[in-house]
Amino acid sequence: MPDYASILKQYWGYDSFRGIQEDIIRSIGQGRDTLGLMPTGGGKSITFQVPALAQEGLCLVITPLIALMKDQVQNLRQRGIRALAIYSGMSKQDILVTLENAIFGNYKFLYISPERLATDIFRTKLAKMKICMITVDESHCISQWGYDFRPAYLKIAEVRRMLPGVPVLALTATATPEVVTDIQKRLEFREENVFRMSFERKNLAYIVRRTNDKAKELLHILQRMPGSAIIYVRNRRRTKEVTEYLIKQGITADFYHAGLDDATKDIRQHRWQKGESRVMVATNAFGMGIDKPDVRLVIHLDLPDSLEAYFQEAGRAGRDGQKAYAVILYSPSDKATLRKRIPDSFPEKDYILDVYEHLQYYYQMAMGDGKDCVREFDIEDFCRKFKYFPVPVDSALKILTQAGYIEYTDEQDNASRLLFTLRREELYKLRELGEPAEKLIQIILRSYTGLFTDYAFINEDSLAVRAQLTRQQVYESLIRLAKLRIVSYIPRKKTPYIIYTRERMDISQMRITPAVYEERKARYERRIQAMVDYVEECHICRSRMLLRYFGEKNEHNCGQCDTCIQRAHEHPSPTPSLQAEAICQVLAENPLTPAELRDKLNADKDQLNELLHQLADNHRIITQNGMLQIRK
Repeated sequence: MPDYASILKQYWGYDSFRGIQEDIIRSIGQGRDTLGLMPTGGGKSITFQVPALAQEGLCLVITPLIALMKDQVQNLRQRGIRALAIYSGMSKQDILVTLENAIFGNYKFLYISPERLATDIFRTKLAKMKICMITVDESHCISQWGYDFRPAYLKIAEVRRMLPGVPVLALTATATPEVVTDIQKRLEFREENVFRMSFERKNLAYIVRRTNDKAKELLHILQRMPGSAIIYVRNRRRTKEVTEYLIKQGITADFYHAGLDDATKDIRQHRWQKGESRVMVATNAFGMGIDKPDVRLVIHLDLPDSLEAYFQEAGRAGRDGQKAYAVILYSPSDKATLRKRIPDSFPEKDYILDVYEHLQYYYQMAMGDGKDCVREFDIEDFCRKFKYFPVPVDSALKILTQAGYIEYTDEQDNASRLLFTLRREELYKLRELGEPAEKLIQIILRSYTGLFTDYAFINEDSLAVRAQLTRQQVYESLIRLAKLRIVSYIPRKKTPYIIYTRERMDISQMRITPAVYEERKARYERRIQAMVDYVEECHICRSRMLLRYFGEKNEHNCGQCDTCIQRAHEHPSPTPSLQAEAICQVLAENPLTPAELRDKLNADKDQLNELLHQLADNHRIITQNGMLQIRK
């Protein structure tokens, strides 16, 4: 039996495992397919790093989080553990070298994104690697029942078949019972095998605050509560607006969204992590793989579209175990805004087919042509030409992907490209470029070939390390060389792609099945409604509501959410004339709102609220769509 505790002590300095870590490690160490459900901050990385170190071979780690890849590879190397990563933005040469090192270099970990699994070069090299286990991080992304389904994850099952007998460890921090079942099915588990850690966060207080002036309330909270904070908003424009407002009020803040270039993201993330800026105002693009333990506040100005997304984002507060707060600022108009996402995410089928037809005009694709064609896709240009709005078009293309007619990728990094426009002999005659630029040119010429005849893919990060410059200095030097017409430089850009998985079809022959459309739409509507029920409920402990959603039964109230605090302040003592059974008898006839129930019983508001709390805590009544009803 491997001595896992000694490995933990040797590399991490810990004397013992936490929670269910050791159970998961022993399970995967015995070669059993294993699913670990662990909340954010639960120590997921230990569960695959320790058992991989205890055996021969390489652990393949599949994760969509580039920030996590880079952080974990760096952390492992600092501990003397050999680790590699392949992510978007790397040149083909760098990818090839990394894969060769994974075969011959005695490395223990190879981190890779799910999109890379389908490439020919990876699959060719994978056959030569000695893989001891596969780890699938954020494994809820493989489930079409989940809130964050990603088609690329479906390729993992194909990789499993290429590695018979190699066990898989799936990890996630957010999964409902139906998603737990689906993950194991999609990953082709040989037996059902799940380890669950309680999702309860005893140091985290969940608060919903109703307000018609969110800006004023936000400022009030930040002025009263010290410490680092994340503020989540729905769109990119709002990140900038809220940041500018906070700075005017004397609060240091930065904004973050997927549209920023990598250098800007890194700078802002670094400032926030070091405490140089107190607040990060962000879309949901921020936070995955970011490890800052002392976040005291996570505030949502806009509602997420699922409790899974909310739970994960809120869980970034208080990972150091100290008291922290997850606050939603809620106004009555938020419900309508949230429900508008349903038609945006599931436009009418005729609209979806219309988008498909216009896509053929956009690419001038003839009927019967197109199979295996790959095209860059500029959604803004497409919408401008055919008078669409981007959000429903994006949704339509994702549904067409689900239906199997195309593959619409998210934004993919295209590596930077470089071509020398001067001949080599002319280049050596140049003077007065300055030492940094001359040094950079020499390093580029030593690192890449064919630069005088065709564009070569380059990696500014690698060049920065070799030239002992910052990435920004490399970028600025290349821009300067381009202005001097010494090089042609095309910086990396993020570009979505349309891949034709089959030939162009006549829309009269196309079918979008209920599994792709109606069933997924119904699940999305249920998730939206669960989010609305959460913020509008004012009787049930919020921690209990969240835990119940994830299938965890909890018999005690948290004592620190807004509903628990409100109850503690009231201390009502119900009169004998108003009994719980009377409430149940009335609700057995028809579901009612709290106000309708109060009128029907002619009851005191405080007394009724206390009894409703008791009945909800005892699982005798539930609130659905704002109506109280008997639990079936």
